[in-house]
This record gives sequence, structure tokens and C-alpha cells, in this order.
Amino acid sequence: MSAALADHSDGDLARLSRAGDAAAFGEIVRRYKQPLHRTVARLTGDEDEAVDIVQDAFIAAHASIARFDTARPMRTWLTRIAVNKARDWRRRRIVRRLISAILPDEAVEVADDVPPIDEAVADRAELARVEAAIRRLPAPLREVLVLRTIDGLTQAEAGEALDVSEKTVETRLYRARAKLRADLGR
Repeated sequence: MSAALADHSDGDLARLSRAGDAAAFGEIVRRYKQPLHRTVARLTGDEDEAVDIVQDAFIAAHASIARFDTARPMRTWLTRIAVNKARDWRRRRIVRRLISAILPDEAVEVADDVPPIDEAVADRAELARVEAAIRRLPAPLREVLVLRTIDGLTQAEAGEALDVSEKTVETRLYRARAKLRADLGR
């Protein structure tokens, strides 16, 4: 990939990609792979599946790059595709539950300046409790919460990514936060 592509706007990269420049689409992937992965991982609760879902999202985006409106933000367009792929994944999740086995614990690197074990366990337990509460939210509420609160999208960007109005985003975010507070006893 040339340094020159890194200087191009998203719209320019889309136009180049439409013209058959594979490196231009590679630059789009480089720019948005990590943010999309974080979003999808939070929506699905599964880091490994998020990798596959994001890959599927980029394949779909490449196939439909001709329909991308260069006047709109690339991130929002890609987020919408990724959210739809995550929704598809959730629909197939029941089948996956039947065939998946419990994954073995992964090795964890320990830093030299680790906090006391009781603090680390308490922090991990609280984080796990919050993540579980987020996973229990209905999908429309969870999606809005992740996009707005965790990923930092604006209300307009989240609405566009989810294909709902800004008011719907606002309402769902309010409901998601209220359900989380109730679920976590806060």
C-alpha cells in the first residue's frame, strides 16, 4: 500500500475502489477494521466471531461499493453493514450454541506491577457482571448502547448505522441505561 493512499479521503478511496483499485479498498479496510471489530465484538460478546463477522462485512461492502454515497461518512456505512452481519449472526446463534463447546481458558500475561489479586478479581468480576448485563439487553437496546456509549458515534451516526431516527436512538439509549441500572442494582 502506498503512503499516497493514506492521504486520500474515504470518498476518493471508494471511487478508486469502484474503478478496480484493490489497494484503495485495502486502505478502507486498514482504516476501519479495528473500530468495526470493537463494535461487533461488543454486540456479539464473542471476539473470535467478531473477526469473521467483520470480514463478512468487508466482503459485502466491497461487493456493494458502487452503491456507497461518497457524500456520506464511510464509517457509518460500514457500521450499518457490520451491524446487519452481527444481527444475522445472532439469528444463527441458537444453532451455534448446540454445537459449540466451552472454550479452554486462555493464558494471561501478567505485568510486573500487577494490582493485588483481590482487587484484580473484584474488577474482573464487576466487568464480567456489566458485560453480562449488556448481553442480556434486547438487541435494539444493546446496539444503540454500544454504538453511542462505547463506540462514541453521534446520535445521527448511530441512527444512520441502524437505519432508525435520531429520536429512536435517544429513546433506546434511555431505555438501555435504565435496564442496565435496574439489572445492576444501581
